[in-house]
Amino acid sequence: MIHAVLFDLDGTLADTAPDLGYALNQQLALHGKQPISLEQIRVEASNGARGLLKLGFGVTHTDRKYETMREEFLAIYAENLCKETQLFPGITEILSELEARTICWGIVTNKPSRFTLPLLQMLGLKQRAAVIVSGDDTNYSKPHPEPLLTACRKINISPQNCLYLGDDLRDVEASRAAGIMPIIAGYGYSGSHSQPDTWGADGIINHPGNLLDYI
Repeated sequence: MIHAVLFDLDGTLADTAPDLGYALNQQLALHGKQPISLEQIRVEASNGARGLLKLGFGVTHTDRKYETMREEFLAIYAENLCKETQLFPGITEILSELEARTICWGIVTNKPSRFTLPLLQMLGLKQRAAVIVSGDDTNYSKPHPEPLLTACRKINISPQNCLYLGDDLRDVEASRAAGIMPIIAGYGYSGSHSQPDTWGADGIINHPGNLLDYI
């Protein structure tokens, strides 16, 4: 029986691609490069700065200039966290329904806490979430199970009584390793560049309200 629902943030709970894309395109302009379409950006949005810098500049984390470019990108993003970011349609309703059923919910994301916490505050969710685990709150990030297991410990609910909704393969891998039911947010950023039906999740939902089918 499910007693808690944990959500990924980018591409699952909130559509953050517009602001991530704005930051990338501002950085591209600083370097005299042409902007990239939002459609292209959505493909890499779940991969954070690493994916977006590769998309925009062809820079990988092994390149000498990667850290400098990453900090530049993050500084721009920090100033534009919630210009256009919004909850996906149906998220507000599903969170309210979980609360009405006294099923606690929380957020487990690889996004660093310096962005996660202010963004959730601006979205009106910081005080409502039973637990928030950001990418720098544990020694490992997803696909390692530690962030999810940390969330379970903080809410004192066994992993087998939890469900995790995410939009990336790493979310399914982390869930399986933690002993948590994985469900894929098919409405998020996953569908445009991969085959979520091959990831081995317990289900794929195309609207947040369909989550109730698994609770």
